[in-house]
Amino acid sequence: MSEFRLIQITDTHLGAGFPQFAANFQRVCAFVDAAKPDLVINSGDLAFDGPGHPDDLAFARSQHDALPVACRFLPGNHDIGDNPTLVAPPPAQLISEQNRQAFVSVFGHDHWRFNAAGWCFIGLNSLIMNSGLACEEEQFDWLASQLAGLSGRPLALFIHKPLFLNTPDDPELAATSIRYVPMPARRRLIDLLDPVDLRLVACGHVHQRRDYTWRGVRHIWAPSSSFIIRPEDKQATIGVKEVGLVEYSFQPDGFEVRHGRAPGQTDIDLFTVITADGTVRPQ
Repeated sequence: MSEFRLIQITDTHLGAGFPQFAANFQRVCAFVDAAKPDLVINSGDLAFDGPGHPDDLAFARSQHDALPVACRFLPGNHDIGDNPTLVAPPPAQLISEQNRQAFVSVFGHDHWRFNAAGWCFIGLNSLIMNSGLACEEEQFDWLASQLAGLSGRPLALFIHKPLFLNTPDDPELAATSIRYVPMPARRRLIDLLDPVDLRLVACGHVHQRRDYTWRGVRHIWAPSSSFIIRPEDKQATIGVKEVGLVEYSFQPDGFEVRHGRAPGQTDIDLFTVITADGTVRPQ
C-alpha cells in the first residue's frame, strides 16, 4: 500500500441523553461516508459518562458501528476515569481496572499496533499512566516490545491526552495537570520513544485544535466532534476552539494533514447543554 488515509475524530461524548452531540456525530458519519478513508480512529472520550453510565459506552459503540469504514478506538477519561497526578487532588472519577475492562468489553481493545504504507501506527491508553494498576506496567512492557520491532519504520502515535503543552519538561500545575499525560509516566513514555523515528503524536482531550512541531515531531490536537468549552473562565484558549476532525494521508516518505470539519457540524458550547455543576439543562 503506497498511501494510507485515515480520519481522526475524538471526544464524541455520545450518550442517549445528548442528541445534540449525536447530531454532530451523524454529520461526521456523512463526511466519512463521502471521504472513504481506509480507517477512522477515535482517540477517546467516545462516551459522555462511561464510568457513571455504562450504557453510554454501548450507545457510543452502536453509533460508531454505523460508520462505513473500519474503526480503531482509544479510551478517554470520560470512558474509563482519569489519571491520578502528583500535584492535584484525586479526580472525581478515578481510573479503575473495572472501568477499563468495561471499555474493552465494548470496544475490544484499549491499545493497538498496525503497519501501513511503510509506517507503524501505535495507539496507547493514556489514562492508566500513573495509576499503579497492573495494566499500566503491562502496557509499557508491550510498548517496549513493539518499539523494538519497528525495523526502521517511522512511528505515528495516537493517544487521548496530549503529552505536554509545549515541551516535555513543562511544570505540572494543579489546575491543568489532568490535561496532559502526568509525570512521572510522561517522562518514562518519552524516554521509551526517544530512540525511535517518532514523527507524529495525535491526541484529543482538550476540545481545541492545535498543530505544532517540537524537535521534529508534529503534535496534532484534534478538536472534539461534539462540543467546545467557550467560557474562558472554564477553559483558557490554547489553540482554536471549534469542533471538527483531522484527515491524514501517509506515504512511505512522509505524511500530509488536513484540518477540517464535516458540513453542518456546529460549535455547541458545553454549558448550553449542562450547568456548571453538571446538571443537564432541559431541552
